[in-house]
Amino acid sequence: MAKRGGFPGGMPGNMTNLMKQAQRMQRQMEEKTKELEEKEYTAAAGGGAVTVTVSGKKEILSVKLSPEAVDPDDVEMLEDLIVAAANEALHKMEEDSASVMAELTGGLGGLGGLPF
Repeated sequence: MAKRGGFPGGMPGNMTNLMKQAQRMQRQMEEKTKELEEKEYTAAAGGGAVTVTVSGKKEILSVKLSPEAVDPDDVEMLEDLIVAAANEALHKMEEDSASVMAELTGGLGGLGGLPF
């Protein structure tokens, strides 16, 4: 016979534990997100001719150009190198973020592995 106001098998206690775990995971995710936002990621293109640094907030912090990269007759090449370096730096940041979150969630995916 089920207890009044509850679920058979002690479900309310399990639900409480589940909620506590979810709150703990949420706090950890907030901490990790803040840590990731404070990190910097640097990538180069053209053999180091262009170096771009981005933040974990997806903001470009700096662009460094070697004098050899600056050719007034080939501005398009310089533009391409800047884009390539910026994209690579952002890719590094995304990989790091995904790795940290997968570690935190145990690789559960989207909604924590819930079936809905």
